[in-house]
Amino acid sequence: MRGTDQQQGHVFSYISPEQRVRKDHPLRAIRTMVDEILKQLSPQFNKMYAKVGRPSIPPEQLLRAQLLQLFYSVRSERLLTEEMDYNILFRWFVGLNLDDPVWDATVFTKNRNRLLEAEVAKEFLARVVEREKEGLDFGRALHRRRHASGSVGQREEFLTQGEEGVASAGRSGKSHGEFSR
Repeated sequence: MRGTDQQQGHVFSYISPEQRVRKDHPLRAIRTMVDEILKQLSPQFNKMYAKVGRPSIPPEQLLRAQLLQLFYSVRSERLLTEEMDYNILFRWFVGLNLDDPVWDATVFTKNRNRLLEAEVAKEFLARVVEREKEGLDFGRALHRRRHASGSVGQREEFLTQGEEGVASAGRSGKSHGEFSR
């Protein structure tokens, strides 16, 4: 018997993004390492934000999203927010549930600039680069997924620049997705 082509979406989903990402996916190890670094930076995040007022985008989510932009060579923050809207892997890595709203690209940019001004983004990248040098090989982890696109070479260039190059790390041209201005 032929099944029906039912087009109505389900009202509720009982599967979390965590359950949808393979246990051996290369981003799992990277996410664990990034979460450790972000936990260490939490006191600095607390100093950057007021105790009252409208909540902003969590800085941890912004920084995770910026890493995805780098790893997957997403050209702009507008395209990154679009990708985060429908890509379960991106939502999981950033820390968004399936029904969480994705930020507007301009709000993303303004919040990211706050991290740049406080120098915490540079420190975050320096720690990521240092951890990569200690043995978590992003190149091998993501090579299988991005071999044909050439993004691995860009990422390796970023990771080998060292701490003095962290402020200008990223793509060779200026784009909205870079951590530097």
